[in-house]
Amino acid sequence: MNSLKLVIANKNYSSWSMRPWVLLTQAGIAFEEIQLKFSDAGGVPGIEAYSPARQVPVLIVDGEPVWDSLAICEAAAELFPQQRLWPADARARQIARSICAEMHAGFRALRSAMPMNIRAALPGRGMSPAVQKDIDRIVQIWESCRAHYGAGGELLFGHFTAADAYYAPVATRFSTYAVTLPPAAQRYADALLALPSVRDWMAQARRETEFVRVDEPYA
Repeated sequence: MNSLKLVIANKNYSSWSMRPWVLLTQAGIAFEEIQLKFSDAGGVPGIEAYSPARQVPVLIVDGEPVWDSLAICEAAAELFPQQRLWPADARARQIARSICAEMHAGFRALRSAMPMNIRAALPGRGMSPAVQKDIDRIVQIWESCRAHYGAGGELLFGHFTAADAYYAPVATRFSTYAVTLPPAAQRYADALLALPSVRDWMAQARRETEFVRVDEPYA
């Protein structure tokens, strides 16, 4: 039995932390949560004790760190193959990894203009042609995965996978900024927001009281 500790930051703001937390929680994988807090000066005070990269999230596996959210997803999938955190079909698995990597590296306009802020309601804020282009691509990903691989459930590949954990913070952004989505994409966003792990994360985020100025551009 592996000992797991997950180091995260503010649940209201940290989309990177949300991904592995949702992944492990939704899959029923036990872990100890260690929550640090963002600083107005930048960074996460105390993270140097856990991560050589000095960023959240970090998964501590039997005392050893795995850093970066995508690496954590891969490590969890290896440690708990019975949880099927990637699709069983080889082509579906390739697509799932590809769209996670695309989320990991891309959509910079959306990230910048619509930062995750679960407890806020900011309809229409941050919209621009560049942001709309990112939204259109995300909608395309969701609709394609649902159409080709989504049989048997409401999620991208039918059952819950790392890809759903990866796009859960996006669904919260679309809710915060009241982004209008086509029906199929909205159904998927609603399915993500209805996952018990996502609902739990969001409820805890709304109870947080810290105000981090750099994450509140519209305050």
